[in-house]
Amino acid sequence: MPGGRRRRRRSDGERSAAAVLAAAVEVLGRQPDAKVEEIAAAAGVTRQTVYAHYPSRPLLVAAVVDHLTAETVAALDLADVDGRTATETLLSWLDVTWRMFDRYRLLLHSSVTAADPADTAESDRQHATVAERLGRLIERGQAAGEFDGGLDPAWLVSATVALGHAAGGEVAAGRMTGAQASAALCHSVLRVYGARTPGPRATGPSRHT
Repeated sequence: MPGGRRRRRRSDGERSAAAVLAAAVEVLGRQPDAKVEEIAAAAGVTRQTVYAHYPSRPLLVAAVVDHLTAETVAALDLADVDGRTATETLLSWLDVTWRMFDRYRLLLHSSVTAADPADTAESDRQHATVAERLGRLIERGQAAGEFDGGLDPAWLVSATVALGHAAGGEVAAGRMTGAQASAALCHSVLRVYGARTPGPRATGPSRHT
């Protein structure tokens, strides 16, 4: 096959894969149980085309989570600005992550959060980038005396993730509103960290409904 035709086919394939992923982010973000046929329809392709790029639904879900994780990391980096204390940055990070949970319910769905031992490595990989950044923030706060220095940063990271999932679970079950869960998450994380009361410049999680 001539080089120009190969490049066009590769370019068409890349556009098709990008369209499938974009549709999956949108459809699964709103409706985590959506079928592959619904994603294909949103992408304007056939079901077979979706499977050509992502051979199974779990692989497609993993690609969506990777995409959302990258989006979250970019937002976290923007929230970590010079001049903020570690506590202020932590509160901004909680706001960013809660907004992501609130916008993309897939992140709180059992297909992502289920504690299946076989999926532990994949789950750890998906959380690693955010966890590393949070770990560094915790160490910064401990060094500044803002957070309890006697607590293992790795444990605080795990506790933060667990509290985030618990808050989302309460909203999903209808036992709390988004605003109540957001406030509870902020309060609980600060207590777990042994953080000082945030100053007037700090901004906590948004009051989502």
